[in-house]
Amino acid sequence: MSDTSPILIWLRRDLRLADHPALHAACATGRPVIPVFIYDSAVARLGAAPKYRLGLGIAHFAKTLEDAGSRLILRRGDDALEVLQELIAQTGAGTVYWSRMYEPDAVARDSAVKSALKEAGTDAKSFGGHLMFEPWSVETKTGGYYKVYTPFWRSVKDRDVEAPLGSPETLPHPDNWPASDTLDDWQMAAAMRRGADVLRPYVQLGAKAAQDRLAVFLDSKVDRYSTTRDLPGVDGTSCLSENLALGEISPHQCWHAGMRALHDGKSDAEIFLKELVWREFAYHLMHHTPRILTDNWREDWDQFNWNEDESHPHVIAWKQGRTGIPFVDAAMREMYVTGRMHNRGRMIVASYLTKHLLCHWRIGQKWFEDCLIDWDPASNAMGWQWSAGSGPDASPYFRVFNPVTQLDKFDKNRDYTGRWIAEGKTDPSDTALSYFDAVPRSWDLSPQAPYPAAIVDPSEGRNRALHAYENRGF
Repeated sequence: MSDTSPILIWLRRDLRLADHPALHAACATGRPVIPVFIYDSAVARLGAAPKYRLGLGIAHFAKTLEDAGSRLILRRGDDALEVLQELIAQTGAGTVYWSRMYEPDAVARDSAVKSALKEAGTDAKSFGGHLMFEPWSVETKTGGYYKVYTPFWRSVKDRDVEAPLGSPETLPHPDNWPASDTLDDWQMAAAMRRGADVLRPYVQLGAKAAQDRLAVFLDSKVDRYSTTRDLPGVDGTSCLSENLALGEISPHQCWHAGMRALHDGKSDAEIFLKELVWREFAYHLMHHTPRILTDNWREDWDQFNWNEDESHPHVIAWKQGRTGIPFVDAAMREMYVTGRMHNRGRMIVASYLTKHLLCHWRIGQKWFEDCLIDWDPASNAMGWQWSAGSGPDASPYFRVFNPVTQLDKFDKNRDYTGRWIAEGKTDPSDTALSYFDAVPRSWDLSPQAPYPAAIVDPSEGRNRALHAYENRGF
């Protein structure tokens, strides 16, 4: 291998220049660096909204690279290894670097790629950056993994988190670039249909937008975070999950900025830090118990008689935001229009689906996987299992959120529901009306239709859920 042979940077969920260990290491060699994104089978399987958001992120990062004197090479192929081998043959690259991913399928793919490349004489190396703590590096005193969040937090809160790396001073490039696909040919927005134009104004793309979000949050919102984070009608959260999901900002950058705010006397910044560690906890669990993505984490729930029929009228009403429960419907419509959902709303819609409607959490997990631009495999799975009661550190089975009293508590003035529900209003908000512009025409929904009656009364649903759980032997 020549000292001047190119290095391929295989990009996935790390669309940034700063605090990018793999890119930083490649540039430090002085050898030509060829950034590559591969549309493989994992990308092909993405839901509509995550794939759309990824396409926007790729286009934005390609422009960022161009501005820095580099390029992003796009290639498509079901097998990422075959695509990399083809690029190695075309460019003479002697090395491939990438940032680690942690879901089971990605680990299996990357392990196979690394073994095959090394066997063929190509240097292959993976780097951190998507997480602050590698999942295998956090252990209990007995050497096991953590199953409860609070001890996990205590074990990592005083750890040194690596300081963020700066952007590379230069991005060395090859004399001749390999051919690249055109992003438009990938049709990343195809499954969104007319919803793409409705959702697009809510997207904030790229590293600069993410850094701006972080700065605004820590400058003007974090002081009241303990209260405002629970109010869906208030702009009180960082909204950084969208950017963290694609690595447009790193958790290290967020952590150190949050620590500075905490040291400056903004005590609620600790809650923000805990939210970052909650994300780490989800990856910790996914690494040690990958079944959390597909099966009940608590195996005693396997015999529970969930409804698994996605065509059931209650499931359809839930997906369409037509349950007759304003808090649930507002949250579901917010997700369909913006690609995001307030965290309080996530707890309410998940509790309603799994407890009031007794539907399997996998139905909700799958719908979120299709609709969220901030979709994250570990956080999505853990959130759904927490709400259903089947997961680690779960909401107890007897905690059944009442979506009516929750609305009175967290949306007293109905700012949130007014923003997202149009039916029955003489002058509905533009955001509420935009939902009807985004949904499939086949749903045949109209803002002029009457608002539906509750498909399941909250009190009735709670009693039914408790009866089902008690008969299950919990």
